Amino acid sequence: MSEFVRTTPSPLLTSTGAVPNPDDSPDAGVAWHYGDPLREQRHAERSAAIVDRSHRFVLSIAGSERLTWLHTISSQHVADLPDGASAENLSLDLNGRVEHHFVLTDLGETTWVDTEPGTGPDLLAFLQKMVFWAKAEPRPAPDMAVLSLLGPDVRRPRLLGALGIPELPDVYGAVPLPGGGFLRTMPWPGEHAWDLVVPRDRLSHWWATLTEAGAAPAGTWAFEALRVVALRPRLGLDTDERTIPHEVRWIGGIGEHGAVHLNKGCYRGQETVARVHNLGKPPRHLVLLHLDGSADTRPEPGDAVTADGRAVGHLGTVIDHHELGPIALALVKRTVPADTPLVVGGTAAAIDPDSVPRHDEVQPGRAAVDRLRGR
Repeated sequence: MSEFVRTTPSPLLTSTGAVPNPDDSPDAGVAWHYGDPLREQRHAERSAAIVDRSHRFVLSIAGSERLTWLHTISSQHVADLPDGASAENLSLDLNGRVEHHFVLTDLGETTWVDTEPGTGPDLLAFLQKMVFWAKAEPRPAPDMAVLSLLGPDVRRPRLLGALGIPELPDVYGAVPLPGGGFLRTMPWPGEHAWDLVVPRDRLSHWWATLTEAGAAPAGTWAFEALRVVALRPRLGLDTDERTIPHEVRWIGGIGEHGAVHLNKGCYRGQETVARVHNLGKPPRHLVLLHLDGSADTRPEPGDAVTADGRAVGHLGTVIDHHELGPIALALVKRTVPADTPLVVGGTAAAIDPDSVPRHDEVQPGRAAVDRLRGR
């Protein structure tokens, strides 16, 4: 599990009904909920909700070679990313294990990056160390902050008018916002999702503007519940020090809503990615667990997932969903059948069969070897 970095409390915590996240939470410093977290989830799915995610770590990269340089040291194909486009990306270690997950947007000759608050300083340090002679300047951007808008009603004229933009961009597209910053469309945590990366001194302005236009305040509880159902992992909660991209659904180019392009040039950790893609299968995979809601205690992230008393994985994010009840993400061994009775933290658990990825496809490398052998 990653170390959580304590952030300065958001000014939006003074909003009516705001309940802060616990101090030991990775989301400390912003609102956990506003008094009715399950209702907030329904707003996020069915109408419109706004979530304060201003604890996210934001940095900027200037310089004419920023994209070609970033392309060489990360897993996504971003060398020719057009202005007003975004992508998800990873930094891997030499063994192909995930060190950082981040979202980037290139707009107006600057690349903006936002990532987990607990790993942001390390990501910035890594990028600065890797500049060498490239014309790229990674810098912290503490004056920028992230808000998220969720729900189909964001597309309605009232909220579009409040945003001051004529229409919403396609997935991973970004447009400037009045007064600075930008809005980008995301493919998760729900079908209707947008991030606003705005000047921190305008957080209260945007919060007031968008709530007055009909977006209901929602805490990180709502955001996380949608993320878990969408099977989107979170670094440090749903990953560990051994996680490789294939295990947690981060494989794919921008058009596939992934973070690892399989046909780009060399980058750190590429050998592992290519080997698993072409010849092997991931040792574990990310699944959705349904937890016994009648249990007296609730398991916690990091708890062992067991089958017949034998550890077969570990628990990630645990959340209460407004329809599904208590659910969680877990990394479990690929060989564990979906109908295996599981126990985690003393609580019975079951794998959602629809969450199990398929591994029956023939890898390109195996197919080539078979052809050479006449099979």
